[in-house]
Amino acid sequence: MFITKFAIPEVIFGKGAIKYLSQCAGRLGAQRVLLVSDPGLENAGWVDVIKDQLKENALHCAYFSEVNSNPRDWQVHKGANLYKESGADVIIGLGGGSPIDTAKGIAVIASNGGRINDFEGANKIMRPLPPMIFIPSTAGSGSDVTQFCIVTDMERQVKMTIISRSLVPNISIIDPNLLVTKTRELIVASAIDALAHAIESFLSKLASPFTESQALLAISLILENLQSALETRDPDALEKLSIASTAAGMSFSNAGLGIGHSLAHSLGGRYDVLHGLVHPILLPVIMKFNTVACRSKMAVIGGKILGPRFCSDDILAEQGIAELQRLFQGFGVATRLRDILPDDRGLEHICKMAVPDACTVTNPRPVDWTDLLGICEAAW
Repeated sequence: MFITKFAIPEVIFGKGAIKYLSQCAGRLGAQRVLLVSDPGLENAGWVDVIKDQLKENALHCAYFSEVNSNPRDWQVHKGANLYKESGADVIIGLGGGSPIDTAKGIAVIASNGGRINDFEGANKIMRPLPPMIFIPSTAGSGSDVTQFCIVTDMERQVKMTIISRSLVPNISIIDPNLLVTKTRELIVASAIDALAHAIESFLSKLASPFTESQALLAISLILENLQSALETRDPDALEKLSIASTAAGMSFSNAGLGIGHSLAHSLGGRYDVLHGLVHPILLPVIMKFNTVACRSKMAVIGGKILGPRFCSDDILAEQGIAELQRLFQGFGVATRLRDILPDDRGLEHICKMAVPDACTVTNPRPVDWTDLLGICEAAW
């Protein structure tokens, strides 16, 4: 087997785990923290929970909330200025992928200077980052455990992928209780994002036994628990989705992703669409495209979707993809690009911008922009 590595943060998991935040911050030497979150978490009351806990433990808190669903480069720079002005020594990110990616970007600029655009790509962060603690409020992005940071370059209208071991936080506190306040749309979008992470990383050219086991665990947990979580907000089902998101994050952080995320980044940068709602549209089409390069692995995924069946890998892969498409349709989310885009005139540009994305490198089948255009046309 080739030499591999597996990088993850310290993980504190369980219902009520958020109560350990101040203790964790103290272990990292915190006296003044920068809390990064968004208005949605404010309205849900979680920001006040964090602020009150920090105050009770004599930790000064500066707060930054200018975060969009696809965080902008200028927001990262503004947050970095607040970090410096407040004299903060630890960064806490509370939220989904957007606040956490913003917090990562702030940490990069606070310690390395320059512009966030300077760090696009892999392994360009040279200086150590401030201590980071992340608290995910969704079961999807996995950003709280990964080496990835996604920020929108507003001038080029593209979501930049920044990859570095430095971006793995010191501590991730995962409290499934935070999912109770999420809308149905956000639970679906987050879970399908995690499913895409698991499937793409399982098929990645850099997959290893360490990542594959986490990816398959995530696939099983999502398929078994998403419907129950949506229908009844069953606490156990929500907890299982949190485990799935974490497992998928551990997998893709170390194995990489594929062209589904390359296209999602390009689409998000140009049209500002919700990241998780792109995957139910593109994932089945991309799985069909990639099957020729990883037939046996696609059959393993088909078995997870359908259960044990006595049939060839070809049939198992094909039927698994078809069933996944039916599942997505049953969740009531968009399953065609024409449902989320104003027109198809920008598809060629989208595909050309997606080719150099870091996620394209680990896709199991080589592509050029015309291949991506064919995928988008099939999904239109």
